[in-house]
This record gives sequence, C-alpha cells and structure tokens, in this order.
Amino acid sequence: MRILIPAYEPGEKLIQLIKDIQKNCRMEILIIDDGSGKVYSSIFKQAEILGATVLYHPKNLGKGKALKTGFQYLMNIGETEGVVCADCDGQHAVEDICKVAKETQLNDNAAVLGVRQFTGKVPLRSRLGNSVTRAVFSLCAGYQIYDTQTGLRGYPAAMLPWLCQIEGSRFEYEINILLKLKPSGYSVREIFIETIYEKGNKSSHFRPLVDSYRVYLPFVKYTASSLLAALLDFGLLLLFKSLFGQLWLAVLLSRGMSSVFNYSCNKNFVFDGKHKSSESAPKYFILVFVNMILNYILLSTILFSGVSLAFAKIVTEMILFSFSYVMQKKVVFAH
Repeated sequence: MRILIPAYEPGEKLIQLIKDIQKNCRMEILIIDDGSGKVYSSIFKQAEILGATVLYHPKNLGKGKALKTGFQYLMNIGETEGVVCADCDGQHAVEDICKVAKETQLNDNAAVLGVRQFTGKVPLRSRLGNSVTRAVFSLCAGYQIYDTQTGLRGYPAAMLPWLCQIEGSRFEYEINILLKLKPSGYSVREIFIETIYEKGNKSSHFRPLVDSYRVYLPFVKYTASSLLAALLDFGLLLLFKSLFGQLWLAVLLSRGMSSVFNYSCNKNFVFDGKHKSSESAPKYFILVFVNMILNYILLSTILFSGVSLAFAKIVTEMILFSFSYVMQKKVVFAH
C-alpha cells in the first residue's frame, strides 16, 4: 500500500510528515507537485532524497487533478494493495494515517474516511463550512457523512480505475467521489481521527467563494433549475388566475407548463443527462401530479389564514423544494 500526497506550495511540514510516515507506517510515499514552481523545488528534492517518489505538474491544475495523476500512476505500476490519500500540511496525525491504511486493507469494496470530530479549538470557518456542506451533501446524496471535507481517505486498488473517471479537477473532485460512491456500488467506512489545525490555517489553498461554488455545484444547479421553473410557474399562476379566476385551473396550467421546462433542465443539466426519457419522464410527471395536489392543498390551507396569494405561493414552494429534490434524485433520475 502507498500513501499519496498532493502538494501545492508545501512547507517544511511535508518533510517532517515523510519522516514520520517512514518511521511509523513503513509505506512507500508518492507525492504530486501540483505546479508549485521553482521556489519550492528544494522541498521536493528533499522528499526525493528521503525516498519518496515525486511526480510533477508543469503548472497548478488543482487537487483533483493531482489525485488523478497519482491514481493513474498507481494503476500503471500495478498497485494491488490500495492507497491512502493525505494532505501535505500536517493536519493528519501519522497514527491516523496508519489507522486508515489498516482499515483500507480490510475493506476491498469501501472507501475509508478519516473523519474529524471538530472538537476543541477549530476555526469557525472550518466548523461552519463542514456543517453546511454536511447538510447539503445529505440532501444531495441521500445519506450522511460526518466529515465531507476530509482529505484523509483510503481506497482499495480495485477502485483506482473508477476514481480516474470521476469528474472534477479541484476541491469539488473529492465531493464528487462521495456523491457517486453508493450509486456506483461502493460503501463507506468512517473512522474518527484527531482534529489538527495550524493557527490561521495558513497552508490551506481552499478559496472560500470559488471552491465552495465548485463543491456545492450539484445542488447549485438543481436550485437554479428549480428557481427558474418556480419563477415561470409563479408568473403563469398570477396570469391564469387573473384570466380565469379559478385557483385550481391556474395551478393546473401553470404547473403543467413549468414542469415541462423543469424536466428538460433537470434531465440535461442537473443530473447526468444519460437517462432515457421513456424511463424518467413518466416518473417525473407522476411526481409533478403529486406535487400539484400537495401544492393546491398547501396553497388553499395557507390562503385560508388570510395572507396574499404571492406570499402563500412562496411558502408552498419552499416546503416542496426539498421533497421534490429527494424524489428526483432517488426515484426519477436514479441510476
């Protein structure tokens, strides 16, 4: 088994990590220099002198691409025992790296995650970021993972070809792996590890806005599609209500027209676009029918309290939003 360390502009902690791994884990080390530049060349030369294998990217391509480079290399050399991925910034205790390695050897069809408990002095953005990502991930994937952002992960050798096929080149790549694990027939093992943060988290290259967008992209696309459909539905509801005066008819026409738009967006842009319309369309429009009934019941109930139609419509859509996503993920567009 080998340890794979993607590294971009690493400090001396990488050298200490290599020494600690060699002393305690006795595993071969593979490092990917993700375009760090000449300033950091001495660090990687020291790593090579210590016995680590170093592969170089001519420019920064992102953590996801660095991991894929490592996975492809391991496939090429015929790795049979699996790989443990660890960060280069000293945020993983060597004892935990060894723990993940041992657990990986015992699970030939599961990804092993070293999950942090986020106790003690944890930076607010890390604690908050993990909580938000965990909630969004649970909604998107349909199952929970305690630490979706952990960089300490073990993969059996049989998963290497699959890992190379997962989309993403930066931080979103690791979230995409988690999203596709169970649909692809793999399982997840979580083991608790020590939570370590350097003061100010200076070595992190995570860009809060850009990389958070990439991480949350699957949910962002669904939200955008739903928002556009909701705006269309909202406008048509007001139009048909003013034209015909009947709430039930306005709901029927507006939801029918907006649902055709929403189905097309979700099939082609939100989910993978590979589902046959003959299979997904009937299930989708059954869901639309169920949503339509629920929409009418909720609208009528909320309107009974004396609020405006516009306010009642907004509240109704918020209630049905998560229900619709889960049903589409698990039933309509399920693999």
